[in-house]
Amino acid sequence: MQFLLLILFVFAGAVPPDTLDVLPGDQLRGGHTVAARVVNGDTIPVIELRPVNVIAEREFGSRWEAYRYNRTVRNVKVAYPYAKLAGHMFREYSRELMELDTERERRQFISEAEEEIRDNFEADLKRLTFSQGLILIKLIDRETDQTSYHILKEFRGAFSAVFWQSLGRIFGYNLREEYDPYGEDRHIEEIVQLIEEGFI
Repeated sequence: MQFLLLILFVFAGAVPPDTLDVLPGDQLRGGHTVAARVVNGDTIPVIELRPVNVIAEREFGSRWEAYRYNRTVRNVKVAYPYAKLAGHMFREYSRELMELDTERERRQFISEAEEEIRDNFEADLKRLTFSQGLILIKLIDRETDQTSYHILKEFRGAFSAVFWQSLGRIFGYNLREEYDPYGEDRHIEEIVQLIEEGFI
């Protein structure tokens, strides 16, 4: 019982951090090296646990509600991989652009990157439904911390960003829309977390 209490104190942070040591792997079963704290002459292993999201089983008030939620799940599952890829490519392209010296090199790089994206993804992105496109715009903001409008403005210029924003508004898209995981987009955030945890 005392050992369990000490472990709880360690996880709760009640044990001073300056008592942290490392237990060599040969002292533990399985050969793993872990951090440890010495408390009153006892060595207590300290193992960090990753955060766990607890989400209650969803209950629906009607079949229509269940249908809408399941449709959102399908749409997020389609759009999320593209958003993850967009976030990765955005960071990579931004890094490479910073290394270029002249405006001419930057324009050429952006043109080549745009052609590469068009060749690889245009056909797939054209098959997205309207709802999947809206979710993709929000998830791109989630992955890059920048709205699609700002990304367009940064890479293609203000005129291009305004043109695509105006065209998008005609069809019901808003490239300036920000992702709100605690408000309007909380269901999308919940679904993304379930995907990341491997539950759906």
